[in-house]
Parts: sequence; C-alpha cells; structure tokens
Amino acid sequence: MELGVITSREMRSLEVNAEYFGISRLQLMENAGHAIASEISARFPSKKTRIAVFCGLGGNGGDGFVATRHLLSSGYMVEVVVAGKASDIMHEATLKNWLALQPFRNSLLIHEVSDTSQVPTIRADVIVDSLLGIGLKGVPRQPILQLIKTINSMETFCLAVDTPSGLNSDSGEVLEEATKADLTVTFYKAKPGLRSSREHVGELVIRNIGLPETLEKFTGPGDVILATKPRPAESHKGDFGKLLVVGGSEVYSGAPALVTLAALRTGVDLVYTATPEKVAYAISSFTPNMVTIKLEGSHLNRANITKINQFLGKVTAVVMGPGLGLHEETKKTAEEIVTSVEEAGLPLLLDADGLRAFAEFKRPLQVPLVLTPHAREYSVLTGKELPSSQEDRVEKVKKVAQKLGAVVLLKGSTDIVSDGERVKLNLTGNPGMTVGGTGDVLSGVVGAFMSQKINPFEAAVAGAFVNGAAGDFVKDERGYHMVATDLLDWIPRIMDNPTMHSKVAKIGS
Repeated sequence: MELGVITSREMRSLEVNAEYFGISRLQLMENAGHAIASEISARFPSKKTRIAVFCGLGGNGGDGFVATRHLLSSGYMVEVVVAGKASDIMHEATLKNWLALQPFRNSLLIHEVSDTSQVPTIRADVIVDSLLGIGLKGVPRQPILQLIKTINSMETFCLAVDTPSGLNSDSGEVLEEATKADLTVTFYKAKPGLRSSREHVGELVIRNIGLPETLEKFTGPGDVILATKPRPAESHKGDFGKLLVVGGSEVYSGAPALVTLAALRTGVDLVYTATPEKVAYAISSFTPNMVTIKLEGSHLNRANITKINQFLGKVTAVVMGPGLGLHEETKKTAEEIVTSVEEAGLPLLLDADGLRAFAEFKRPLQVPLVLTPHAREYSVLTGKELPSSQEDRVEKVKKVAQKLGAVVLLKGSTDIVSDGERVKLNLTGNPGMTVGGTGDVLSGVVGAFMSQKINPFEAAVAGAFVNGAAGDFVKDERGYHMVATDLLDWIPRIMDNPTMHSKVAKIGS
C-alpha cells in the first residue's frame, strides 16, 4: 500500500476490522457525516445557503443523511433527493440514520426518485453528492446515472462524499458519467484514483473519521473477506484451486492429513497428498476425501521426484514440510523439489521440516513463497534467536522476509506476518493451541488460499486469523483439552461468517 493511500477493498476490510475491535459502522458514518457538514459550514457560513443532498441507499447515502441532520441542526435549508425508495434501504447504519431524519419531515423536503421521470427540479447553492461510495466497478444504474447527469447540468458548487459518483476510486476511470465535483471529501486516507482525475475530484480533502492507523496492523474478519473468492453458480471443479501437499514419514503420518483436511475445509477443490506408501494407505483409510500419491520408501527420497513432478502441472500451489522428517536424503530431495516447484511457477508454502531443509540452502525464489516458522524453527532458519520484545521481533521478521523475498508468518502468542514491507499482527488463538498439529492446520488454510491465487501476504494474514479463531471456538467448547482435528469443523463456519468471532482483542497486550 502506498503511503497515505488505501484502495477501496483495503478500506472496506479495515471498516470490518474496526467493527471487530469495537468501532461500529454507525460511529464511522456519524463521524463522516459530521465532517461533511463541518466542511460546508466552514465554506458557506450563511444560513441562507440552500443545500441539496443527493443520497443513495447504501453506506455513502447514510453519510449524506447524517450530514443532512447536522446541517439542519445548524439552521441551514436542506432538501434531500433519495435515489430509490427509502423502503428499500438494506444497509443497517444507513437505515438508522434515515429514520433519524423523520422527526424533521416538516422542515425538510425529501424527494424519493425511483425512476428517471421523477427527477425533481432542484434550486440550491450547494449540492452534496452522496450517491455512490468507493469501489464502484460498473456503470451506475438508473436512476443514479440520471441524477449524476442532473448534478453536472447545474452550475452549483458540488461536494462529493468520499468519491465522485460514477468514478472508480481505485483507477480513476469514469464509468460512463461521473459527478464533476468542486470538492471531494474522502475519509481516512486518499484513494488512488482520486489523484488522477482532478476534473471530477476538484479539491481533495482528507478527513479522519475515528479510525486509528494502528488498526491496519491487526488482523480481523475483514482480512478473511479479502481472501475469500465468490462462488458463482457456474463454477467448475478446479476453479477454486488444486493443492499438492508433500509431507509425512514413518514417525509423522498425521501431519499431511491435517494439512489436506484443513485445505479442503477452507474451500480448495482438490488436494493431492504425496506421502510414503504406508502413510498414504493409513491416511486414505481415515477418510475417503483423501487423494494420495504413494511414494516409494519410508521417507522422501530422490526416487520420488519424478512422480511428484508429474503432479506439478496439475496443481496451483504446493505445501511441503509437515511430518517430512529430517533424513539427510530427504533434505537434499526437498531442495530439488523446491527447484522443480520454482520452474513450474507455483506458489509454495514451507513449514516444519520443509523449513528446516530450506534453512540449509535458503535463497529468494522466483515464485511466491510463504514460510511459517514457530520460534525454534525461526532460529534454525536464520541462525539467530528471537528477541524477547514484540517490537524487536516485528523488525527481525520484516528483515528476514525482505531478505528472502518471502512472506514470513511467525507463529506465537501473537502471530507476526510480514512480506518485508507490510506487517500484520494476529491476536486470535490461545495457549491450548500448543498441542501438536495446529500448525499443520494453519498450513492447510494458507495453502488453500494460495492455491486460489490469493496474494501470499493476504493468504497468510487470513489464514492466521482463521486458524486462531477456530482454536478460540474450540477452547470455548472444550477448554484447553483440544486436539488439532477439533479445529477442522470450525474453519468453514468462520469462512462463511468471519465476524462471528467475538473474542475481545486487546491492542497492545
């Protein structure tokens, strides 16, 4: 993210996370509407100024309703144009602010415009464009499109709320017709498209609405929403990724199974699990959902490379390491497989013994790479102990990620995720998750996101939140008497409703 700039998707994620940390959308809307009213009051102090507020039915319209209430309370003459029927307002905070206007109906002229024939003749000194918010992708629908044209036909000072309606706030593209504002008041940070379209944006002002920038450092349900792909009705097998898991040995047979099951619960379409033959038969008998690649020998060896390479053309990401073991031949084979994955151009996640093998030949790769060490594995990977303070840990993780060109997800009481530039802290999870296998579940969740072509940093951030939240729900059910498989059933529930996690996160704890 560019310094001082935030995209529409990042802003929506941040708003969801803000609510998770106790800052409601109603509060944010109140602050936004008050900022708009204050801007108008400062520029047009005469109470004889006639103001027309054009409002959509979504969150942007809610900002306009709040601004209307504040302007009325300051003594201004205001009329409101609603783009549609107020009875169709579905946005909860917007509806509350619409209802809050009803006591003023005697002193407030309101037009509900459900089709283009109902567009009223407006006489105003100031127009507030609160029709559409950030993130618009397609041409505005009627009657909004006609209302935008109406605004542009009036020789009146126009203030756009957050972004001029009809303008893509990320790209600056005009989607058929966009409001030509004299002033755009955007919130929290500038949106990238606003800086490239001065003809429509006019003067750009950024106003704080009570969102501390610190919130950007913490994971939340908004990050899960960022990493979750919509599923159209016409979806086909493979549209949501195919994952290859390489792991397991005579001693650690359960690890690759946990990765696989977690990935499936996250929503990947197909998982191939490459593991020694005896382990493959054992985990296949555990569930019919496992598709296993049976490798010769009791541990990963060079004789397995050809068979594994045959599947690299069939998958969209690879997870390697859980339960792999540390046989000398295994470590050398792991290096060759990393090279093959790199040549195939596939995203790769390395965990557990895969990390330990990578530590002996570590280098930046030409493909997206996610490393998920705990404290001891971090020491093996870097040759250095972790510092005790969280602030120092964050800096160390950031530098390692930068040096290796990778995303590092350091597991701990507070997970630290960095791609060398950005850093996120994850506060979900609990001490019961020290039980073996929860890290394998994490690898499965992150690997599933990566196989769906989610940005590796966003995949790691979302995975950390989901895994920890699943552990928190298990803890609520069973206390600290959990096993890793307990987390699996919670993954889809959190994916479908990430805001259900109600743990009170303590910033700075």
